Amino acid sequence: MAELRLGPLLRYTDGSCATVWVETDRPCTAEVRCADGARGTAHSFRIADHHYALVPVGGLTPGTATEYEVLLDGTGVWPPPDSRFPPSVIATPGDDDGMRVAFGSCRWAAPPSGGKGRVGPDALDTLSARVAADPSGTRPDVLLLLGDQVYADEISDATREWIAGRRDVTAGPGDQVADYEEYTRLYYESWLDPEVRWLLSTVPSCMIFDDHDVIDDWNTSAAWLADMRATDWWQERVLSGLMSYWVYQQLGNLSPDELAADPLYTTVREASDGTDALREFAARADADPASVRWSYRRDFGRTRLLMVDSRAARVLDEDRRTMLDPGEAAWLREQVMEGRGDGDRDGGSDSGSDSDGAYDHLLIGTSLPWLLPHLVHDVEAWNAAMCGGERGARWARTGERIRRGADLEHWSAFPSSFDALGDLIADAGTGPGAPATVSVLSGDVHHAYVAEPSWPGRTPDARVAQLTCSPVHNSVPLSIRLGFRFGWSAPARALGRRIARHGRCAPPSVSWRRTGGPWFGNQIMTLTLRGRSARLRLEKARADRDGTHVLRTVADRELT
Repeated sequence: MAELRLGPLLRYTDGSCATVWVETDRPCTAEVRCADGARGTAHSFRIADHHYALVPVGGLTPGTATEYEVLLDGTGVWPPPDSRFPPSVIATPGDDDGMRVAFGSCRWAAPPSGGKGRVGPDALDTLSARVAADPSGTRPDVLLLLGDQVYADEISDATREWIAGRRDVTAGPGDQVADYEEYTRLYYESWLDPEVRWLLSTVPSCMIFDDHDVIDDWNTSAAWLADMRATDWWQERVLSGLMSYWVYQQLGNLSPDELAADPLYTTVREASDGTDALREFAARADADPASVRWSYRRDFGRTRLLMVDSRAARVLDEDRRTMLDPGEAAWLREQVMEGRGDGDRDGGSDSGSDSDGAYDHLLIGTSLPWLLPHLVHDVEAWNAAMCGGERGARWARTGERIRRGADLEHWSAFPSSFDALGDLIADAGTGPGAPATVSVLSGDVHHAYVAEPSWPGRTPDARVAQLTCSPVHNSVPLSIRLGFRFGWSAPARALGRRIARHGRCAPPSVSWRRTGGPWFGNQIMTLTLRGRSARLRLEKARADRDGTHVLRTVADRELT
């Protein structure tokens, strides 16, 4: 009898269909049956002796929520008979429904070996407990996980012990993850957490990787990549990371129509063992990042989400360094501007109060923040100039050491891409058909904040904000707290300007100010979008005196 190893995860949903992801212990037919009669089946596919199914569920009714169960070869496996959680449901948006978008990044399932200070309650666990306690109450309509869903380079004691039992940890990557099998262990550790498992079974999710899903500072620079490729273990690590990401995260990001048109998914499903086909795909993605697109688009009624790959789509050559390769940048502009109408996109219109575009709210999900504390931005721009040879070869070598040591590889470390994204956002938010809001959703930097940009000589009709929320569950050392508090200060801004002058850096095409935060701790943000209004709430996970973990609101404000 087939058994459920992991899942179910409710992934894609729209008004009439959904997908449910599962991992099983053997080949089988997975079935999802809904209380309202909707259903779907899929035969499992095999990758590296693991078995998975992504079940498309059709015939759903818009604006409803229906309980569902999962069967393997006709035998019910979900919900478990002894479950302490409410039934899992598939909720579909209606035509006039608003959207509640919860997001965050950086989640340790368990603290890594050696410990890194106090971690505190898990915000995702705490959110799950609140939703479970009141299943008919307010809950997110979608959960955006913006990177570092697993940590391949910072593993727990239990995982370290398990790895040491299967190979020699004095060789290769040591006690970091080495291959596909060890990646599966990370996902088990993270997604078998009872609260998280139930939450992901009943709230749709969209995901994108960041560096720790593969390794810290992944694709920082061409020199970094050359050093990694010179090792005897990197190739297996990166291919396994991309393979596991495709299976565990990327498949569920796609709609049934996109899956049906995906030749790799067709090949893997039709093969008796899809490992070789997926491995060839991962090798091609690693060798030629422009051949693969990990970014994707989701439309939720009048809200458009563009999840952008800020890691694998980079051009790393110092003389043409960009966050997004030309094809990726063109795709992003096309998706942003599609349906915007024929208005003046270069500014100057007083239109935008009436919705005549394709969407009322634009969400750009990128694991790395676009707008950083001013000192950090200026240091990263200076470092990019140094590494590019602005002050000669000696400074270039020093700059590369600083870049790796200080993790200087956000959007501001790619100045042309920083400016291009700013220009695109201003274009999107200006003129007839402009949305009410444009929000850049990010994580990575282990604190939360709101920053709002302005452009010299133009004022977009849309309200634009950088919304950063991190971590969901991770340590926040005192050095990070002090550093980022100082980074937003006026003295830090003055220091940053001096550093930028040394690098002969052109001023950025956009200025910005912090309008909320910084906030520290394990936290999650929620955007409530209704009509052309938007409201932001930040909640932090805390332990009450009786030990109960709760989410406490630390910020609640209108964005429009």
